[in-house]
Amino acid sequence: MIIVAGEIKVADAGEVEKARDVLNTMVAATVKEAGCITYSFAQDIADPCVVRIFERWENQAALDAHMETPHMAAFREAAGSLNVVGLDVKSYDAAELGPVG
Repeated sequence: MIIVAGEIKVADAGEVEKARDVLNTMVAATVKEAGCITYSFAQDIADPCVVRIFERWENQAALDAHMETPHMAAFREAAGSLNVVGLDVKSYDAAELGPVG
């Protein structure tokens, strides 16, 4: 399983509102993709300028295919119009999963 996690930080919380429709469209299209287990964006309650990203994919091939979709291209274009001041998104190969605690 591949996990993608990170954050996008924008200059003003209004930027998140500008992107809300694009983010909703991205989620709706992505969760239909083969190999997508989880795909979500969440606005941080402590810092509304931060959007958290969390994804789970069956394998790297599924994530690679996702990166080539038309909705990913539209997302990249829309993100380019935002005043992004920070971006930190990483993928992790999760060989073993288990409960916390």
